[in-house]
Amino acid sequence: MQYNSVLENLKIYEAGKPIELVVREYGVDENSIIKLASNENPRGCSPMVQKEVCSDISKMNLYPDDSMYELKEGLAKRFSVDSQNIIIGAGSDQVISFGVHAKANKNNKVLMAKTTFAMYEIYARQTGTTILKTPSHQHNLQEFLEIYQNNKDISIIFLCLPNNPLGECLSRDEVYNFLDKINKETLVIIDGAYQEYAKYKDKKTQIEPNDLIKRYPNALYLGTFSKAYGLGGMRCGYGIADVNIIKALLKLRAPFNITTLSLKAAIVALRDEKFVENCIKENFEQMKIYEKFAKDLGFEFIESYTNFITLEFKNSKNSTEISEKLLKKGIIVRNLGAYGMNAIRVTIGTPEQNSRFMREFKEIYIDDMEG
Repeated sequence: MQYNSVLENLKIYEAGKPIELVVREYGVDENSIIKLASNENPRGCSPMVQKEVCSDISKMNLYPDDSMYELKEGLAKRFSVDSQNIIIGAGSDQVISFGVHAKANKNNKVLMAKTTFAMYEIYARQTGTTILKTPSHQHNLQEFLEIYQNNKDISIIFLCLPNNPLGECLSRDEVYNFLDKINKETLVIIDGAYQEYAKYKDKKTQIEPNDLIKRYPNALYLGTFSKAYGLGGMRCGYGIADVNIIKALLKLRAPFNITTLSLKAAIVALRDEKFVENCIKENFEQMKIYEKFAKDLGFEFIESYTNFITLEFKNSKNSTEISEKLLKKGIIVRNLGAYGMNAIRVTIGTPEQNSRFMREFKEIYIDDMEG
């Protein structure tokens, strides 16, 4: 059977290893496994959300409100925008797909950082467009600008703020200065999946969607309930943009694209900001412990504005070997070897999970040194 030619060189997204796979392949007791690979909130979601979703279990046979009125109104109030500026997706990556398929084609190009969320490239390649990447792993806006100025047919620019899988973040002023130089026909997708964390750590990184879309009608802001809100398994995200962009994206949205229970969970999650604030506060308290741990053992890390930290080994260790040894001990992390980096990405877990990671990692590290 013949398939579209764009699929020939299209890589399949490799998600973080699930607990079930580690049980099957390594024979580790399921109850002893800790998953620090997919940047999920280790505290789960708000108890308020759990209670409300459980009370709606009997509604699983019903389609959700396809207008998503209550959720859009909640987001509109939170971000001081109009509900017509909002589109809901099955995770923010579905909104990425909408944006890409609305603008990219075989006659134009898409620009992104060398190391960033893999789905940008995967969705873009589906359209047959040309992918352009900066030389640097992290976001370097001077490199972005040079490439942009030398390629007048760029249809989309991706900025992941903070950046997944590395964790760095640009300041709002840097981003705005860059956007001032971009043609209004170029769609700039600003992925704010971890913005809740970034703005807690440093207000200078905070990008307010209402201000962004007023200044830049070509900008699409992305948010999600998968990270700080602890609803990764519910798959609910959103896009905020000028109404003309939203109208275009809605033409690509299938009806009932999130579930009845996902919709309920997101609506309720917005009401419990205290839970989210406490989770983020603990996240950065634990982050400091990771930073000290790395310094004490003598390897580098990327300063993170997220709920994960990237540990770099340069030439001292092999990230693939370390990841494999951790898996055998029942600890799942993200190996960044596929990105051409000798590094691992570790989700900040609970204090107990983090202590165990550091204990097991140190044992591996010292054994390798002595070996």
